Amino acid sequence: MAQFRFTLLICFFQAGHDGENVGNCPFCQRLFMVLWLKGVKFTVTTVDMRKKPAELKDLAPGTNPPFLLYNGMLQTDFIKIEEFLEQTLAPPRYPHLSPLNKESFDVGADIFAKFSAYIKNSPNNAFHEKNLLREFKRLDDYLISPLPQEIDHNSRQNIVISKRKFIDGNHLTLADCNLLPRLHVIKIAAKKYCNFDIPAQFVGVWQYLQNASEREEFSQTCPADIEIEKAYFSVANNRK
Repeated sequence: MAQFRFTLLICFFQAGHDGENVGNCPFCQRLFMVLWLKGVKFTVTTVDMRKKPAELKDLAPGTNPPFLLYNGMLQTDFIKIEEFLEQTLAPPRYPHLSPLNKESFDVGADIFAKFSAYIKNSPNNAFHEKNLLREFKRLDDYLISPLPQEIDHNSRQNIVISKRKFIDGNHLTLADCNLLPRLHVIKIAAKKYCNFDIPAQFVGVWQYLQNASEREEFSQTCPADIEIEKAYFSVANNRK
């Protein structure tokens, strides 16, 4: 196991193929981003799933990372971990990360499922590619459309294109922590095994990814490309 020097919370994340660095796990990266954005001190411990330490078998039997240990309290469901962090690490000391708009959570809900269906089947399968592109179009439309808080109904200026940086505004929220790790996996794995690039016409998506890449909460928590490629090697080589 590899440990990074922080204190207060202990987070157990899946290790990569070297057994040390953080591996490919969008859920782990999601929680990593949440903790980083909260500004809380924490310890990251990577777990090599090929030889899970005995103490972790006792701590969380039958459970795979991510899980979190906070003041002796164990959380193993990543959704509940996220809810726990949002409720426990609250203002005024820590920022709230919940988006203002429910649609910001919903807009990317199906994109990873469509990608999974696409990569599991032949890259020549137009049906699954069309479904994936439809989800990217939906996301792109949302990103370029102004949110309610961007519209000043007392102004004569008609805002047609949103100028926000992220899904729900100019600050990263839980919606971004959920979607960005999945988009990163899609970008790497689909290019490697299906020669698929996110179409340039989706300018909102590309600007969103560019804005995210400039934030260390995202860029510094991404697994290495090789981790994603290795994770999808068997999937891509056993396609129908």
